[in-house]
Amino acid sequence: MHIEFQAPLIAVQDVERSKRFYCGLFGQRIVSDFGENVTFSGGFAIQEKFAWLTGLAEDSVRSRPHNMELYFETDDLDAFMQRLGEWPEHVELLHAPRKYDWQQCVVRLYDPDGHIIEVGEAMEVVIRRCLAEGHTAEETAALTQHPLELVLRVRDEAAK
Repeated sequence: MHIEFQAPLIAVQDVERSKRFYCGLFGQRIVSDFGENVTFSGGFAIQEKFAWLTGLAEDSVRSRPHNMELYFETDDLDAFMQRLGEWPEHVELLHAPRKYDWQQCVVRLYDPDGHIIEVGEAMEVVIRRCLAEGHTAEETAALTQHPLELVLRVRDEAAK
């Protein structure tokens, strides 16, 4: 017997609203659309009428469970924040952009159903920034808490 993981699936109240949100704000492409169930190019799916599908009580399907998040990376967090500011519907931030000890800037927000979304700088961007600031490869590895081999690969690719 072979079992293979396919995708995380999150429950949504309005599949059309969620499709607009994930396609418009995050650039996701729809891989398959079965009406109430949609799979995106990022490898996750959304499901409307989740309680009916699973046989759960409607009031047991909660929003804002605060125990998982969808994680996206970008090569330009400032451009993402501008896109977010121009988004025609209100998007609630969990927190403003912040820099962590490993030098990565991230922002967290809620999707229309209260699921946490994290958008972080791609670590390659962080590594290139540290190197551009004059840090050695060894210092950059320590600052970003990433292996020296990755830092060297990013440095060498940037030099090409």
